[in-house]
Amino acid sequence: MLEVAEVGNKVDKAAYKAAVPQMRLDLVNAQYDLRNADFSVVIWIAGDDHVAANDMVNRLNEWMDARFIDTRVFAELTDEEAARPQLWRLWRSLPPKGRMSIFAGGLMRAATMRANGDIDEADFSRWLRHIATMQDQLVSDGTVVLKFFLHTPEKKQRKKLKAAEKDPEQGWWIDQRDWAQLEKLGPTLPFAERILSETSAPGAPWTIVESTNARYRDLTVARTILAALTARLEQPANQGPALADSVFGDFDGQANVLSGVDLSKDLDKETYRRELAKYQAKLHRLAIEARDKGISTVLAFEGWDAAGKGGVIRRVTQALEAGDYRVVPVAAPTEEERKYHYLWRFWRDMPPGGRFVIFDRTWYGRVLVERIEGFAQPAEWQRAYDEINDFESSMVERGMYVAKFWLHISPEEQLARFQAREDTPYKQHKITDEDYRNREKWDDYVNAVDQMVLRTTTDSARWHVIPANSKYYARVATLKAITKGLERTLRRAQ
Repeated sequence: MLEVAEVGNKVDKAAYKAAVPQMRLDLVNAQYDLRNADFSVVIWIAGDDHVAANDMVNRLNEWMDARFIDTRVFAELTDEEAARPQLWRLWRSLPPKGRMSIFAGGLMRAATMRANGDIDEADFSRWLRHIATMQDQLVSDGTVVLKFFLHTPEKKQRKKLKAAEKDPEQGWWIDQRDWAQLEKLGPTLPFAERILSETSAPGAPWTIVESTNARYRDLTVARTILAALTARLEQPANQGPALADSVFGDFDGQANVLSGVDLSKDLDKETYRRELAKYQAKLHRLAIEARDKGISTVLAFEGWDAAGKGGVIRRVTQALEAGDYRVVPVAAPTEEERKYHYLWRFWRDMPPGGRFVIFDRTWYGRVLVERIEGFAQPAEWQRAYDEINDFESSMVERGMYVAKFWLHISPEEQLARFQAREDTPYKQHKITDEDYRNREKWDDYVNAVDQMVLRTTTDSARWHVIPANSKYYARVATLKAITKGLERTLRRAQ
């Protein structure tokens, strides 16, 4: 694949000198126009020529306004990054709408690790799948993704390094890392070519740039960025890449997850107290073991308004030590959060090793309230099922315990709880006109929840639909499910 780029492309000094001033002006103007646009730009610089990639990143920062570029170099994983899912640092580095990010590194590191046997075929394949899925998500969300692989034949790299070392004025930028990387190039390139093949897709292809001649390299990359940015800026506002509507059948009346829930389940007060103490004590012991082993836990809570999520979460946190958990209440996205892909804010909150993160409302808002209220287009919420499954599989592959809970109550029980809140002064803030308005769409939500549970339940990230007409029963049933799942995860980690 890479050999096809070895055709000897060159740009002479005169042509380069003539082209650069206008190129820089056009790039900066486009960059300023981007600041008011409704999309972001991700530029990924990779390649088998480490020196060329470093030069290219510096050149882009030189030719554009560096104040509006976020450059991130992905070197060895830090301890913090290693404890999170694979793409955590990529998601956290994404630019908001109106800005541009340059990603450098990471790709050849993965290829080298595979060539050295540091990661096996299964891990490498999973990494490729997550990268491909992530870029598809970004492109579908409107992000301009530009990826460049800078290729210089090995012989020419050796010649360039030797010449530089002999130059007292220019050789300072050469060190043993450059030579060490070159020595590993032969076994690494087949895996690099596989990365290029399996992560090149419509809307996010790899552009292979011959980099023997630095002037040709710089102008080719810059012109490609300018052309893509200019074309996108000329599109009407909010007009991203076409979103292909997924084809889904009419599931009304076909799914029956919620209709099969026995809402009569209950516990008397004495049994409740005994069972609550039992499972809180068990969760406490398991949480300490998980902390010692570095096993993180993600608990996701959804349910009807007034279903008792807050009360369940409090009984969970009572069993945990204060420094071992964080509760993330999820509301409508803020102005800042709306500038990113909807999953971005949830990637930010992934827990460190051995800790709990408990989400009160979750990423499932995309296929629930955003779907029902029309905040997400059909193509957006339809593709969200696969996006969410990939997101959760990333957590599980990192060794996390992931559990999802829908607290289910009847319409009659919900109405009774609404009225009780209105009659209780310290609970009146919990009830709004919108809560009553949402009841009018009960059947729509039932259909959406049924589809959500069916399409996003996996062996490793199960949905637990909890009967919650009885708060006592819901609290104990949830604790029982958490302890069972966490215990199973800990046993697998041994």
